[in-house]
Amino acid sequence: MNFKLSASVAAVALFAGALTANATELRLSHQWSNGDVRHKVAQMVADDVAAADVDLDIKIFPSQSLLKAREQYKPLSRGLLDMTVLPLSYAGGQQPAYNLTLMPGLVKNHDHAARLNESPFMDAIEEIMAEDDVMVLVHGYLAGGFAGKEKCITKPDDMPGLQTRAAGKAFEQMLAGAGASIASMSSSEIYNAMQSGVLDAANTSSSSFVSYRIYEQVSCYTPAGEYALWFMYQPLLMNKSTFEGLTEDQQKALLSASEKAQAFYLEEAKKEDAASAQVFRDNDVEIAAMTEEDFEAWRALAKETSYKAFVEETPNGQQLLDLALSVN
Repeated sequence: MNFKLSASVAAVALFAGALTANATELRLSHQWSNGDVRHKVAQMVADDVAAADVDLDIKIFPSQSLLKAREQYKPLSRGLLDMTVLPLSYAGGQQPAYNLTLMPGLVKNHDHAARLNESPFMDAIEEIMAEDDVMVLVHGYLAGGFAGKEKCITKPDDMPGLQTRAAGKAFEQMLAGAGASIASMSSSEIYNAMQSGVLDAANTSSSSFVSYRIYEQVSCYTPAGEYALWFMYQPLLMNKSTFEGLTEDQQKALLSASEKAQAFYLEEAKKEDAASAQVFRDNDVEIAAMTEEDFEAWRALAKETSYKAFVEETPNGQQLLDLALSVN
């Protein structure tokens, strides 16, 4: 464990010690601002649990105010943090299987994502979480798309020769396989890279495309629609032992609130994609759509690149991949 993580864990441990007199207050950490849909999901759960009047309060620490974005899973698994909203692939270093939750072509659209959440594939992922003393309260996927500075991007044949930013290792592998050159950077750097000519195209989430004003730098946007490549699983997680230590009434209140929040999360995720397309349209950017044929071409490429690498690097990787691909 590096020093920064040690310091973060120590800070959470001190905070936990200060709460021993009030065992019914839970700490929920995440990286987003109060206006983000992932914060709204957390707040909905906290508000509904408070309204249930079961002596259980959830204190939310947004915007990395308690822990850095990628430093939350280990404290959660050790009971030093009670809850978090986390892109699960952030913990792919601890559990390689989690990398499958940010894999191109694995999820077609939001309704398909909802079916994945209730499938044997997700059961297998949750079994791995349970080994780390972690459980899911709210399932949720967020989607993303492509943007091109000079051209539309809907299929692998559009990529050769483009300098491209991808979201996640698996996407970099696939886009490189399509003939693109990869420039690794955070989504916050896309705007300047496009402005300076470093990037020709980018792949990121719907919300990032809007919040970083990428519409000012591109001629064409391919949002998540009926078909999309980029889906990232970002659930609300809880320490399993902490949940099991609650009273029956507290558990029921938490599960009831989570069920309501999950339905909200799905509907808001769909709205974000449509809203991003409208923002680009309002800024005179051409809107392209990925067809089923395009999607299948990407998936065929992913099988030879990203999927192949995942299977080679991950224990039981082929079994997990087959479970995911079996969900229609």
